[in-house]
Amino acid sequence: MEHEQNPATDWRQRFLARYVSTHAAVSDAAANLDRRWPFLRHFVGTHFPPDRNARIVDLGCGHGAIVWGARRLGYAHIEGVDASPEQVAMAKTLKIDGVRQGDLMAELRAAPADSLDAVVLFDLYHYFDPATQLRLADEVRRALKPGGRFILHLPNGEALFSGRVRYWDIMATGSFTRRSIEQLLLVCDFKDVACFEDRPIAHGLKSAARLALWKIVRGVLRLAMAAETGETGKDAIFSQTFVAVARK
Repeated sequence: MEHEQNPATDWRQRFLARYVSTHAAVSDAAANLDRRWPFLRHFVGTHFPPDRNARIVDLGCGHGAIVWGARRLGYAHIEGVDASPEQVAMAKTLKIDGVRQGDLMAELRAAPADSLDAVVLFDLYHYFDPATQLRLADEVRRALKPGGRFILHLPNGEALFSGRVRYWDIMATGSFTRRSIEQLLLVCDFKDVACFEDRPIAHGLKSAARLALWKIVRGVLRLAMAAETGETGKDAIFSQTFVAVARK
């Protein structure tokens, strides 16, 4: 009798096996690396360690966009790991070196203690339940050097259109606020947790106009928050996604 796989553990593998071919946004992103360059340049330049020789791992790297962007900026020792064979194949098609298929937790556990300068989880952490998120954070902290960075890109549960990112992918399980991710990382003994809004990056006329419009919209959202809560919203995060950076 043929062995029947357990639906409770197999369903993710079914989606991962066809992740690129069944999700148009994933294949579109891979086909437009140059269009994403201004954001990637800002993300890497702002949040990565300044030392270009830093050892960095991007877990759940997809087709390797961050690896590609970081290497363009001189980071020679960054590697990417993804569970989806289609994503890894896409990286090879795009000629992005340093991307391999593997299990995220197994890769972390295999890393020696105090060996990494930064670990990146970009649009991935919300795919796991809280117990797994805690285990991942503990393993990241173990693998990081003292002062090393845990860099997360997350869906923002406080955003006006939060559901758009929260339900972007069938495998996603939740979202975060700046307070909830700070709480989780502090429980795992990280320190200096800082969160950053994902604003448009001005790199031309159209993007500069988007940034100006975003500032107006943000002002309106601050006014709405003040009307409801009495808070000014100066440091609030209103974008659909945000970045959290914690240090060991």
